[in-house]
Amino acid sequence: MFGECIGMKEVAFAGELFDTLARRRGISGDSIDKAELREFWDQISDPSFKSRLQLFFDMMDKNADGKISEAEVKQIITLSASANHLTITAQQSEEYDKLIMEELDPHGHGYIELHSLEMLLLKPLSETMTKGGKVAEPNWHKQLYRRARYFLKDNWRRCWVMLLWLSICTGLFTWKFMQYRHRVVFKVMGYCVCVAKGGAETLKFNMALTLLPMCRNAVTWLRSRTTLGRFVPFNDNLNFHKVIAVGISVGAGLHIISHLTCDFPRLVHATDDEYEPMKPFFGDVKPPNYWWFLKGTEGWTGLVMLVLMAITFTLATGRFRKRELRRPKPKKSKSLVESKNPNSLPGLLGRLTRSVSASHNRLTMIINALFNRFTGYNAFLYTHHLFVIVYALLIVHGHFLYLTKKWQKKTTWMYLTVPIVVYACERLTRTLRSRVRLVEKIKVAVHPHPASLLSLHMSKPEGFRFKGGQYIFIKCPGVSKFEWHPFSITSAPEDDCVNVHIKALGDWTEDLRDAFLKVCPNTEGKNEIRQVEYDRDDAKSDPRFPKILIDGPYGAPAEDYKQHRRSSW
Repeated sequence: MFGECIGMKEVAFAGELFDTLARRRGISGDSIDKAELREFWDQISDPSFKSRLQLFFDMMDKNADGKISEAEVKQIITLSASANHLTITAQQSEEYDKLIMEELDPHGHGYIELHSLEMLLLKPLSETMTKGGKVAEPNWHKQLYRRARYFLKDNWRRCWVMLLWLSICTGLFTWKFMQYRHRVVFKVMGYCVCVAKGGAETLKFNMALTLLPMCRNAVTWLRSRTTLGRFVPFNDNLNFHKVIAVGISVGAGLHIISHLTCDFPRLVHATDDEYEPMKPFFGDVKPPNYWWFLKGTEGWTGLVMLVLMAITFTLATGRFRKRELRRPKPKKSKSLVESKNPNSLPGLLGRLTRSVSASHNRLTMIINALFNRFTGYNAFLYTHHLFVIVYALLIVHGHFLYLTKKWQKKTTWMYLTVPIVVYACERLTRTLRSRVRLVEKIKVAVHPHPASLLSLHMSKPEGFRFKGGQYIFIKCPGVSKFEWHPFSITSAPEDDCVNVHIKALGDWTEDLRDAFLKVCPNTEGKNEIRQVEYDRDDAKSDPRFPKILIDGPYGAPAEDYKQHRRSSW
């Protein structure tokens, strides 16, 4: 009953709180009157630090001796975990108890006093963690061990996936390295060819693997419909895609640098006797110069892939994608702006200064215009599609190999076939689904500045089912024929509509907001919300009405919100 009176659902925790308040006031029995309940409530709702600290201390101090023993700390840990719906084992409870006692009872008295707890909570974090520039924890090796254990406990899924990926890359590199270590070409090219071929093998593997995390339909299905989510961190698919991109860069760097700076020069400068075993691979006549390698199919395809990947990777980095790079600003010339005396810089020197300043400002404007045009999300999206050309060139590059003539040993197509087919089916599924699942009715509310918010309410297409926390991709052909942008679904699964709320922050979202503003009826006030509602037939008859296509839904970490219950106190 006490828990119901104060609005606390956890019966056990409410009972402990009642016993603490009653023990502090010398009240015996299981009942209190109205005045005592009011006194209890005043104590619970008192926001002061000392009052709350005293209440917390009294809850742990079961025997009211003014000291908290190790056993009492264990009891409050278990009780707090139960109140917050957390599962905690006896071993974990003991570990947390040791951590608390080591921090608050550094001298090993076996108990904690109120002033120790108060001093700890009032200390700045930097003073709590360090003392005199050194870690305050006396058993630093135990602290390090615990941190490592907790890190592995929280990230064990990521760790085993990364370990497996690194092991495969290392194994492939070592296998190919040792294979060429025992081939005849090693006598001329040395370890350079071993490094180049090892890097190429990891490059082929990663170029195949990087497509799989981007298969959103497959990832969503595996995450939602199978138990693999317990062992595989599907929520980190984009992060893993970025990690693989780093692996691609490393493999490509090893392959290209070894060939261009070591293999080719050594082959060009080889003597006739040294070149003799190389004739089956490069012909009876020794390559006359460095250009011979670059103009061949292997050479030009490799260089084109290098340029395309450099452009794609650069524009995919956060600073270019989000336009966070510092750009030059136009300079204000003192002779042009501040000085009113025409003789401040006489003659030719004054004209030269003004000319240089004007040229600098024009150049700055051109640089900023180019930066805005060739960076941002659009540049990231379009340049990422250059990988269609990269994959085609990679297959050609892997076919015309100098040192491998048998088709069954040319493994590039073997690595790429299955991932490319899977990804092609993924993209085809998205395209067909967006055309089949049509949005019949659209209701839009455009919020004025400074909110700049777009509320989009769409009729739910037939067969469209989603879970809370998932997201969809939206395309508006009137704004861009190729761009799809992800947005979280803000409606409930049982609703008849699919809602999203879009903040106008970038080029595409601002253009989408402006497109809807053009069809919204004018309102009397500038700060009023403007609304419009139309269906697909209206959009066909009047091209001013934006047409909306949706694709999804896709799984997201927010989908697991039901697994995390909020604390009741």
